[in-house]
Amino acid sequence: MDFPDITFKFLPKILIGSLPLFSTSTWSPKPEEPHAACLALKSSLKLENSTITNVSYIHAGSTIDTPGPCGVETTDVQTALCRVQFFTNTTDTSSVRAEAWLPDEWYGRFLATGNGGLGGCIDYGSLDYGTSLHFATVGSNNGHEGNDGIVFLNQPEVVNDFAFRAIHVETVIGKQITEAYYGRPHDKAYYLGCSTGGRQGTQAALKYPNDFDGILAGAPATDFNHLLHWAAMLGRAIGAPNPSSSPAFIPPAMWKVISAEILQQCDGVDGVLDGIISEPDLCVFRPERLLCTSGRTLDSCLTPPQVAALHKIYSPVHGRHGDLVYPRFDPGAEGDPLALDLFSGQLSFTFQDWLRYAVLNDTEFDFSNYGFDELELMDAINPGGIATWNGNFSAFRDRGGKFLTYHGRSDPLIPSGNSKRMYNLLAYTLRAPASALDAFYRLFLIPGMGHCIGGPGATRFGQVSHANALNASSHNILLALVDWVEGGVAPDTIIGTAQDGATRAHCRYPQESVWNGDEFVCMPGLRS
Repeated sequence: MDFPDITFKFLPKILIGSLPLFSTSTWSPKPEEPHAACLALKSSLKLENSTITNVSYIHAGSTIDTPGPCGVETTDVQTALCRVQFFTNTTDTSSVRAEAWLPDEWYGRFLATGNGGLGGCIDYGSLDYGTSLHFATVGSNNGHEGNDGIVFLNQPEVVNDFAFRAIHVETVIGKQITEAYYGRPHDKAYYLGCSTGGRQGTQAALKYPNDFDGILAGAPATDFNHLLHWAAMLGRAIGAPNPSSSPAFIPPAMWKVISAEILQQCDGVDGVLDGIISEPDLCVFRPERLLCTSGRTLDSCLTPPQVAALHKIYSPVHGRHGDLVYPRFDPGAEGDPLALDLFSGQLSFTFQDWLRYAVLNDTEFDFSNYGFDELELMDAINPGGIATWNGNFSAFRDRGGKFLTYHGRSDPLIPSGNSKRMYNLLAYTLRAPASALDAFYRLFLIPGMGHCIGGPGATRFGQVSHANALNASSHNILLALVDWVEGGVAPDTIIGTAQDGATRAHCRYPQESVWNGDEFVCMPGLRS
């Protein structure tokens, strides 16, 4: 039995003053004693295709057990809440396991959270983050357990859950649980996710435009099949999966030398030497400067085959007929520790599992034979519609939805240039100039940030739980989304905070971050 495509009627738009953004006003569950109201859900909830496995009341400051094979056995809970654990059968051969966390102090908002990687782990950090900001929050395992892609082997419905259905299911059931507990529907619904979670948020806007009023989708893994091909081509450039026999292989220790040389060549392009390349697209990296010459040792220089490999890595990836497959690796991203996931000499684990189990259904595929044929097969099959490469956001836009996205300019796993591509795809598909796109879709590019978090830049702006520097919409992109949805105040900048406490205003694309001699300011984009 397929899971029904349920839609919800939303309440009329409320005045911003009628429900404070973040104040002491709350909506208490009925009866007023939250502990009793919580435990009563176990017997009172009747949900289609779903089973409640456990209900428990959690006191603030508790540490709780977390089921599943994801390597994290416990998690901390900041806020007093009702924890509802459930699973939903999506078809006869697939199901989604999820949790709804319902805080005692609720401001009428619902929040769904996404996943990462191959996406079989509930994001408990985001559940805690959402409830700490008084959202009723739900998260799921995305339709399978763990991050091993073997679960996709000959299981097309499990692939469908991963590709598009699980977030919709957790949202539909999560909203029903929220209404049952608090005695009334939510006022506004939001989504939070990065990487795979960013792709999931994009897919939600495209496929289920009524699910969310506001979506926050970071570093989206969109154009998914091409992203995996890009990762494979970077590995192949240095000899993967057989690096020992390739003269182009670059030992891990050499990437520090390469990173230093890139900063030497490009750090000052933005007008200030700060260890950050603000606009990697302006960096014209010349790896020939690292060629081994007389007097240079092999641990500080590169051979001609290695230089040729760098030219491939720092160039866009093209297809069999010269068509663009994916943007280039961002100069500066090689300094992030996660870059070694691509440059270890082995092909990406995510790429291998997806191709072997979801596309080919071939557990013995020889990756030394990988090439254009397999890329074209991924495009042709596109399991579950995983590509998520469609600019038709018209239904989401027309119902008043708001979409915020961000991408680190030093992201070693997903090139930030792909988020520029997505912006341009929307503009082209909707025939929308930047001013029209700004009305519902805004992209923030974050200099000096790696994959979703971290890096030398001002990378803490409320995008995830441990990057919440300040509970103010000027410094917190999730709260900025709430301001936009509920108050009509669209964010022009997001202020990030670095580890040392320094701040920087991040610009909405296509504006550019320009050094004026004292600080970075946002200026109209002339080169983007």
